[in-house]
Amino acid sequence: MRTNNISVKYGDIDIKFPNINLDYGGQLLIIGKSGSGKTSLLNILGGLLAPETGNVLVNDVDLFSLTNNKRDNFRGQQIGFVFQTPHFIKSLSVNDNLKFSQYMSSKVNQSKIDILLKKVDLNHLKNSSIQNLSEGEKQRISIIRALVNQPSIIFADEPTSALDDGSCYNVVDLLTNLSQENNTTLVIVTHDKRIKDKFPNKINLNDF
Repeated sequence: MRTNNISVKYGDIDIKFPNINLDYGGQLLIIGKSGSGKTSLLNILGGLLAPETGNVLVNDVDLFSLTNNKRDNFRGQQIGFVFQTPHFIKSLSVNDNLKFSQYMSSKVNQSKIDILLKKVDLNHLKNSSIQNLSEGEKQRISIIRALVNQPSIIFADEPTSALDDGSCYNVVDLLTNLSQENNTTLVIVTHDKRIKDKFPNKINLNDF
């Protein structure tokens, strides 16, 4: 993933972001205080928000040179998201939520779902209602959901901020280890200082 001179504008305020050059399978932590533009940056990197200036290349594809439909298709096939508060279809089981995610962007692969559930020690909850899970368990399922379509890159927006210390470090370890195993590029955006020392490759938006 590469970015070049991207910026956003809020009223009279211009926020310029540092250039990013991240090799395939690499990991990057982006930290910054509230108002530093980290959520806007994540939305730009994920193709959800067009920058005022500059461009974003994922797998050598310029995201904002694509039509909206082509960008949506590219995002569904190549990009996975993990959010601070996971959103699921409450009426569905854990397994059906994961199958639905696959169905929306590719064909259902139950064996892939089962493999990932075992890796996060939640296979026993496969047929449980998503509403019966703890917050830490839901976040682990959201990581599986981000990986289940085998994207080339995952963007995680504040994935640990709402979790206690034990769940926080568990989620970070899962994100980093599963991304490495699947050769998936990982970008985490957060203000959670507990995890900053776990990533040698990081950008602090407060410095710009």
